Amino acid sequence: MGYQLKQGDMEQVFDRLSSGYDIYGPVRMTGEGMYSDTDVVRYGRIHTFEELEWEVKSHYSFKEAILPITQILFYFTEHEMKEAEPERRRPAILLLRSCDIHAMKRLDQVYLNHGAEDYYYRRLRDRMKLVLMGCAHTCENGFCVSMGTNQTRDYDGAVNMVEAGDIWAREDIRLDIRSQEDIPFQEDARPREGIRWKLDSHWQELTEILESMELPAEDVEPDHVTKNQVKVRVPEHCGPELTGHPVWKEYDSRCIACGRCNFVCPTCTCFTMQDIFYQDNENAGERRRVHASCMVDGYSDVAGGGSCRKNYGERMRFKVLHKISDFKKKFGCQMCVGCGRCDDICPEYISFSACVNKLADMEKEDR
Repeated sequence: MGYQLKQGDMEQVFDRLSSGYDIYGPVRMTGEGMYSDTDVVRYGRIHTFEELEWEVKSHYSFKEAILPITQILFYFTEHEMKEAEPERRRPAILLLRSCDIHAMKRLDQVYLNHGAEDYYYRRLRDRMKLVLMGCAHTCENGFCVSMGTNQTRDYDGAVNMVEAGDIWAREDIRLDIRSQEDIPFQEDARPREGIRWKLDSHWQELTEILESMELPAEDVEPDHVTKNQVKVRVPEHCGPELTGHPVWKEYDSRCIACGRCNFVCPTCTCFTMQDIFYQDNENAGERRRVHASCMVDGYSDVAGGGSCRKNYGERMRFKVLHKISDFKKKFGCQMCVGCGRCDDICPEYISFSACVNKLADMEKEDR
């Protein structure tokens, strides 16, 4: 069932839900971008509906809300171990684009459907509702249509912004992304009057709130992108002719192994473990799970001082082929969801989408 809401109605729905849930979504963090005078859009807890950044793709993915960058698993002494408290005590609502909901399903495959379940992921995931943010237009560097992640019905609620063109009375887009234009920031800017929202609910609690408000009911189809500026052709077979191709040597000199592509990616799942011993008691400490990157030095080191992938091109090969081939062989879909964040964030202008297209061209030539 769908409903049409005014700006004030949406704020009321948000307030009623926030009394029982922690709500996470893309928010603009002023002055916390790559440079001192730039902003960044990333996921954080939202306290008012106006904090939600609707128009700009988040520079970092939602992943931090369900997989903290640093997560304490348990505390220990020489005699006992105590499980750490969950990062959140209350259930959560997560506002996501379609590609990110698909990315969440990739995380579920890895942490819940691939051998033993990850207990720490499960305890956060089970208490989370997903609300789709409809996409009225494509984002820069995104290629979700090519990856089949541009639309989904797998949500608890979905929100469309009506007349989503020039509706924000904010000229505040001072961004952390190279290719977007810097515009002066206005602290007191607010959405214009007359904004309308359309909300679809598959969630009983949300439906009851909307029905109690006696809102106009109508069928709502979530907005979705039908065409991207970037088109990607995924190679059908990634055999030895691609894995051993000299094309990967190009990245030995271009990549600087900063790992930013991994940390903004919504589907990268690698982590490392750290045991931290306290200074006041060397027999007590805590075990932490920390995000890791297959592109940085040390990731593929093994006992005896060896390394499986010393060259940056080898690491690029591993990452790309895992995203478009290896994961699909195991789970039936590509790991990459086409959000384009890795292309946005790379300081060396390395394009994941261009790399995949290059592989497709090479496969075509070899036939």
